[in-house]
Amino acid sequence: MTGTEVMETLVKSGAVLQGHFLLTSGQHSDTYVEKFRLLERPDLAEPVVRALADRFRGAGVQVVLGPAVGGIIVAYEMARQLGARAVFAERQDGRLTLRRGFRIQPGERCLVVEDVVTTGGSVREVLEVARQAGADVVGVAVLADRSGGRALDLGVRVEYLLSLEAPAWDPDDCPLCRAGVPLEKRGSRDLA
Repeated sequence: MTGTEVMETLVKSGAVLQGHFLLTSGQHSDTYVEKFRLLERPDLAEPVVRALADRFRGAGVQVVLGPAVGGIIVAYEMARQLGARAVFAERQDGRLTLRRGFRIQPGERCLVVEDVVTTGGSVREVLEVARQAGADVVGVAVLADRSGGRALDLGVRVEYLLSLEAPAWDPDDCPLCRAGVPLEKRGSRDLA
């Protein structure tokens, strides 16, 4: 599946939104990828995740780790595709951690997944969870990269399906704020 085909699928599912958005990174953008519009459609999501999973076939992945909430479905489908277990990290006291009895064994071959990367902060947190557990991290799989590759220098193999050209501004430099366009906060970072 090419980047163009992934973008067409995101658009078809209604996942690409235009407006004024507060990103998880704290930056603002005029474009937001609401991945749940894709993920609510298994008929559209399965081929996208399969295309990403194909890049890690033969890597001996034993467990797939994603962040809650956005990465849960992606981790599950990636693990299903690769015949591995799926676990997720969630926030406790402000930081990502394994809960609900999830464990990653030392030396277990772990693939970290993320839906959309802007600054790489969340994926770095998930990588740290895997490393703290003693996992052998085989790579990071990302559906869409908004950083132009800048946030993907993670010290491990990284594969992504789509490089999304979408501006992201610091709040003080945001032209949409200066124009008085109302800011919309989406995402799940602050869910309890």
